[in-house]
Amino acid sequence: MRRMFGFLIGIFVGALVGSTVALLLAPESGEKLRGELRERGQGFLNDVRHAADSRKIELRGRLDSLRAPREF
Repeated sequence: MRRMFGFLIGIFVGALVGSTVALLLAPESGEKLRGELRERGQGFLNDVRHAADSRKIELRGRLDSLRAPREF
């Protein structure tokens, strides 16, 4: 769990640094770039939510199988 938390913090910090560098070095207008970054951010959040939902479904299935009565 601790490694997963560290990994997620690393992703967040990397995204923050990357977006800052992109804003500073961007050849496009600020408004257009902000729109693209907003879209990418939303896509990233949607991917994370989808992965979390998939994992939750998988874990619920495992929990249900562990709770089921065993046959001998």
